[in-house]
Amino acid sequence: MLRTRIAVSVAAAAAGLAVLTACSGAETAQPVVAPAAAGGTGGGQAANGQVGNAAPASNESKLVVADVAEVGQVLTDQNGMTLYRFDKDTAKPPKSNCDGDCAKAWPPMLATGDVQVQGVDKNMVGKVTRSDGTEQITVGGWALYRYAKDTKPGDATGQGVGGAWYAANAKGGKAGQAAAGGSEAGAVKLSASKIDGLGDAIVDQNGMTLYLFQKDSKKAKTSTCNGDCAKTWPAVLSNGKVELQGIDSKLLGSVKRADGTEQVTIGGWPVYTFSKDTKPGDANGQGVNGTWFVIEPAGCKVGSNPATAAGQQQAPAGSGAATNDSGSGGTTY
Repeated sequence: MLRTRIAVSVAAAAAGLAVLTACSGAETAQPVVAPAAAGGTGGGQAANGQVGNAAPASNESKLVVADVAEVGQVLTDQNGMTLYRFDKDTAKPPKSNCDGDCAKAWPPMLATGDVQVQGVDKNMVGKVTRSDGTEQITVGGWALYRYAKDTKPGDATGQGVGGAWYAANAKGGKAGQAAAGGSEAGAVKLSASKIDGLGDAIVDQNGMTLYLFQKDSKKAKTSTCNGDCAKTWPAVLSNGKVELQGIDSKLLGSVKRADGTEQVTIGGWPVYTFSKDTKPGDANGQGVNGTWFVIEPAGCKVGSNPATAAGQQQAPAGSGAATNDSGSGGTTY
């Protein structure tokens, strides 16, 4: 992987389509699939009945900034457990939208007495009243949660779940978004990486695998994945700046989505994450419906670029790869 980061404007990357010939024309190649990760929860609202680390060890609530591998500095509670924020909440005004089964998977960090802080600006800390009348701690207006599937201090298995759950930083922002090396908060960073069983792939700033959708096209003017499809396959949106590492800047572009947002393209393909990937290295979306494929650094679907397909092995049938279940009333994407 190249160490040099290339920061380019999405708007200035139209010339990148000239590099599209890197992909093989054999688009009928059999998809290479990776084993499905256990415990995928879609949008993160898993009804698994586990409360996990919901109960604090004492009556004192404490916020501590700690370093977590592959994520960076995050907020933790008095027991060292990673704290998260939910994109479907709001910060202005503060409001939690995670109740019921969601709150079993993502136990809220409740205020129990005075909130102690370490490495956190006390002025950033607040409280929000939940629908059941309890008070939940907020930082920067964002309600904080634990994740039931984190089992020990230093775990951050909830990072990126459903494209909506992220470890919180000391200001209530998304940890991992402003990575070391000069990334600006909110900047999109795409990197070349390797995924077990697949080989070369592109991942986002949180290490989550990116995909292309063959119902789009290499020179798509917009995305064909909207509505419920976009909930299952969240689009990678441009926030004004895209940084590349190990990817040719000429491949970078963007398209305008139906809702007016700008979606990042690589090699002309709009790129997406998959809501059922729960941690970095997951590639549960590979081959779904024969239309969704991991995208690799040359802007091709995995397995179709002769330069990177050599040596990759096709997974055997019945290997547990994701199928076509989108969880949206029978409609598949």
